Amino acid sequence: MRQRTLPRASVDSEFSVVSDVASVADVHQNCPLDKDELGRSTWGLLHTIAAYYPDNPSQETKDDVRIFFDKFAKLYPCRSCADHFREQINMSPPRVSNQQTLSRWLCDMHNLVNQRTGKPIFDCSRVNERWRDGWRDGSCD
Repeated sequence: MRQRTLPRASVDSEFSVVSDVASVADVHQNCPLDKDELGRSTWGLLHTIAAYYPDNPSQETKDDVRIFFDKFAKLYPCRSCADHFREQINMSPPRVSNQQTLSRWLCDMHNLVNQRTGKPIFDCSRVNERWRDGWRDGSCD
């Protein structure tokens, strides 16, 4: 199993991710994102942030992630999505003690949205396989 490498991005600091812009899909290239495209892109970013969150974060990093999710829920351009996400994080604040807890919390949040929108529920026990390590069958290698 691969260890914390990003095939389509590179890690540049404690947990920052620098994306390879050239790999963005050509769907409606040069057009504003629609609600579905925005959602898919956003979940990809959020899950990748959680996947590369430190196993032993500093207090400053924990505080930064809490602030990030708070501001994200206020600034997200889909108002109804932002309102719903803010309600969810008020009931269940980000769990920031380590990478595993943050990734699981975010997966649970994503599944709440999936349930609300009639999409399939993801098996959160496989969150690192999906967003960090790649599938065990080697299909991401």
